[in-house]
Amino acid sequence: MERSQDLALGLLVAGLGLAAAWQAGSYHGAGGTYPMVLGLVLALCGGLVMLRAARAKTDAPRRLVDVPANLVKALAAGVIYVALILPLGFYTASALLMLALPPVLGFRRPLYTAVVAASFVALVWAVFSLVLNKPLPAELWAASRLGG
Repeated sequence: MERSQDLALGLLVAGLGLAAAWQAGSYHGAGGTYPMVLGLVLALCGGLVMLRAARAKTDAPRRLVDVPANLVKALAAGVIYVALILPLGFYTASALLMLALPPVLGFRRPLYTAVVAASFVALVWAVFSLVLNKPLPAELWAASRLGG
């Protein structure tokens, strides 16, 4: 059961990644490079899950979700995150999600959580603003300060 679950999940993830990469190939200019790479990485991860499942020795059943309450909390956080992107901005909403979700799920290392959140936001800013030269829209607090 575990083996077949992982094979199915890996196939699904690999298929989604390949579909995303295929779709990104139709984007004009350099705008498709980033989603294409992400799609290919997703496909690779799905392939690795399938490979691991194929090499597994047993096929014992397992629970799909170990802590259902945490799944519900994570899904709720995802919905709130998506709702906050437009009013607050991508960077602010992302930082808030990354600061709030770990403690909600039981992770109790606030300094580590803050460092990871700041690093993620800085990495995303660098990729979009410096590497791709496609900055994300200004944050609510920055747009109001700039008069726009």
